[in-house]
Amino acid sequence: MIDIADLTRRRIIDPECIPNAWRTRQRAPRPSDGRLLLIAADHPARGALTVRGEPRMADRRDLLRRLAIALARPGVDGVLATPDILEDLLLVGLLDGKQVIGSMNRGGLQGSSFELDDRFTAYDVTTIVTHNLDGGKMLTRVALDDPGSAATLEASGAAVTALAAAGKLALVEPFLSERRDRHRVENLLDPDSVIRSIAIAAALGATSAYTWLKLPVVGEMERVLAATTLPTLLLGGDPAGHADTTYASWAAALAIPPAAGLVVGRALLYPPDDDVAAAVDIAADLVHGAI
Repeated sequence: MIDIADLTRRRIIDPECIPNAWRTRQRAPRPSDGRLLLIAADHPARGALTVRGEPRMADRRDLLRRLAIALARPGVDGVLATPDILEDLLLVGLLDGKQVIGSMNRGGLQGSSFELDDRFTAYDVTTIVTHNLDGGKMLTRVALDDPGSAATLEASGAAVTALAAAGKLALVEPFLSERRDRHRVENLLDPDSVIRSIAIAAALGATSAYTWLKLPVVGEMERVLAATTLPTLLLGGDPAGHADTTYASWAAALAIPPAAGLVVGRALLYPPDDDVAAAVDIAADLVHGAI
């Protein structure tokens, strides 16, 4: 059980405990099978709080409880989140022996008039290196009718280059996107759009040596994944439909090179039956085989 009152107290009286804890954190080697299962929890920073239409991620205490359950399960390699969440997990010792990926650009707030302005408002490369995180993740949405996409591409390319220079993983999450109305941006999830986004994302930065992709599971995944040789983690998204159907789609996609694992948040943290441990165990088995 995470003591929320103690977390707040420590932040009040000893903020230096956070950088101190980063310095002493026990890092983890990359899994020997080369595959990763990461739990994603960077949605709230973009104002994306809903799961199946309900604002369930608004309760930070409950979110941390679910993350604690997930990170304790065998086969879970690490977590992807923003500084506020990672530092809570850090202070209670849940990041020892885990891969830690810092979420970088959270400025495109869901439903805002500036949603496609994906500015870097969370982690920067300097902090990722200073705190010895394992990498950084960037959302890279491209809207062909939005001039702001040029700045997003430039910033993502610079982050890829800087992370690679430090030997850190650059996890790029590309989408071709369209604004349907003033308050709704839609990512295009047809195979051809995802393939086009892959081609754009793979070329970002001065080197792709440390670049991994984070991609949705869509139709025709064999053709989609044939678009790249970069290691690819499959994302879960806001869960919809029957969980068994979702797991089956993940299993089929994971069998296709270059799929190298999963990075999933809401579908594992808020499963339909609310059994976080069981959902995470299924995902771990899909990624790493029998644990």
